[in-house]
Amino acid sequence: MSRYSAFEIARNALSGHKRWPLAWRSPEPRRRYDIVIVGGGGHGLATAYYLAKVHGLKSIAVVERGWIGGGNVGRNTTIVRSNYRLPENQAFYDFSLKLWEGLTLDLNFNVMFSQRGVLFLGHSDSDMNHLAERGDAMRHAGIDAELLDIGGVRRMAPLLDLSRSARFPIVGGLLQRRGGTARHDAVAWGYARAADALGVDIIQNCEVTGLNVASGRIAGLQTSRGYIEAGRVGLSVAGSTSQLAAMAGLKLPIESHLLQAFVSEPVKPMIDTVILSSLIHCYLSQSDKGEVVIGGDLDFHPSYGQRGSPARIQEVAGQAIAMMPALSRLRMLRCWGGVMDMSMDGSPIIGGTPVEGLYLNGGWCYGGFKATPAAGWTFAHTLANGEPHPLSAPFNLDRFEQGRLIDEKGAGPTPQWH
Repeated sequence: MSRYSAFEIARNALSGHKRWPLAWRSPEPRRRYDIVIVGGGGHGLATAYYLAKVHGLKSIAVVERGWIGGGNVGRNTTIVRSNYRLPENQAFYDFSLKLWEGLTLDLNFNVMFSQRGVLFLGHSDSDMNHLAERGDAMRHAGIDAELLDIGGVRRMAPLLDLSRSARFPIVGGLLQRRGGTARHDAVAWGYARAADALGVDIIQNCEVTGLNVASGRIAGLQTSRGYIEAGRVGLSVAGSTSQLAAMAGLKLPIESHLLQAFVSEPVKPMIDTVILSSLIHCYLSQSDKGEVVIGGDLDFHPSYGQRGSPARIQEVAGQAIAMMPALSRLRMLRCWGGVMDMSMDGSPIIGGTPVEGLYLNGGWCYGGFKATPAAGWTFAHTLANGEPHPLSAPFNLDRFEQGRLIDEKGAGPTPQWH
């Protein structure tokens, strides 16, 4: 149901859209909050929303050094899927996918979630064996998966180069029909508006410059807008995770890397699913505006930049054209980069830290956007109760000390550690 009457919609349209109210408040920070979440991206906003809605908490703030939607939540390729092989990832990401399926109604905001399917390509008999094994594991966990031969791939994506002379021959694929895409900006806006309506203070242009730890416990945050006392603090800052944790004296098993993507000029519909290749490390989809969204692999050197580079653009463009030759006729519209916090085993870190009252949600590698609802749900549970949610318990920080790594081979390109 719309928040506005037909008369209000017409009046705002006729006024040149100058009368629309702000979707969320811009309050001054209070002296103290029970819980402060650092990071106003999808994960931070989702955490605040579920803290207020599910746990009924009122004294919550989200502090963001820039503007809502200006970080990684607005710098990704919008893919949503749960086609993992390991049981920890299967349970977590499929719970997230189920939340995605009802998110528009839950937030009363169209996040443009489109279950157009996600197709992983197989380029050899070995690839197909791995995809078959993953599909079997998914179905055993109650997750949809379909193994396709080359005819099935052709029906899903006829513009792929399926000839025997292709640079990267395609012999089949694994399809998850429930996967797809969502509008990244709409996800941030929807969670921000819904959290604000429940009383959460969303404080933009508020950079954290220090974490105050007293007697082993978090006491508050020094920010560019003054000091804020906090009972508990949750860090949800993507590529800046290591920098923020260092303010509390923590050294994390994380590196920050640049992941680039770009879009073409808009064209008529030509790709109606998401296409990925782990062998080539390239993925394709088409936005609702008609732009072909293309992504590749990491730059493989630690960086906090958010810029594209000609060398990576050339490499990814070549891979995309090899997969789908028709793309060679398109002009590139723009490129961008997101800062990925890459953990040592490729899986996230959610839970407590050695500092009492300080909690961490980071290390998402390639999986951050698709995990947004579940990350917010489970991190909210952790912050509210001081203990991990059953779905996120395997992803705690202690696993690296104990050797309980969750190493999902084939879920995405593997980072190179220096």
